Amino acid sequence: MNIRKILPQDNEAIKNIIQQSILEHGAPKIGTAYSDAATQAMYAHYQKPRRDYYVLEVDGIVVGGAGVAPLDNYTGNVSELQKMYFKPEVRGKGYGKKMILVCLERAAQLRFESIYLETMDNMYDAQGLYKNVGFELLKSPLGDTGHFSCPVQMLLKF
Repeated sequence: MNIRKILPQDNEAIKNIIQQSILEHGAPKIGTAYSDAATQAMYAHYQKPRRDYYVLEVDGIVVGGAGVAPLDNYTGNVSELQKMYFKPEVRGKGYGKKMILVCLERAAQLRFESIYLETMDNMYDAQGLYKNVGFELLKSPLGDTGHFSCPVQMLLKF
């Protein structure tokens, strides 16, 4: 298992993982990460200031990823945990927790005050992981990520 920053050659693999995971959970293509411009060019998107995306490799194969970036359309110093998805065969093995801890550490290093996320209401395992590391449910979204099809919002303050 290896967690590293995204490289240009990872774009297609991580895009496929994101899109297949969204479809697997019955989420719509519109209003989710499925149709984000960033999903189409992940490496380029995460080369901007105060953002990083990490991929998880197992036996040299990209099997998932997650990133941090400033929360879109929000005036506070809040980051967003973005595009955290994994192939089904590596879920439930502790990789998600390792990945999220890398992202939380990076967000703190980038001097964000908190980290926000949006997810689907039927992604129960993911929500359990988020709660386990300290995220709390919100009553309404922060900022405007364009993910209007993601009804669950959570926040962790540093």
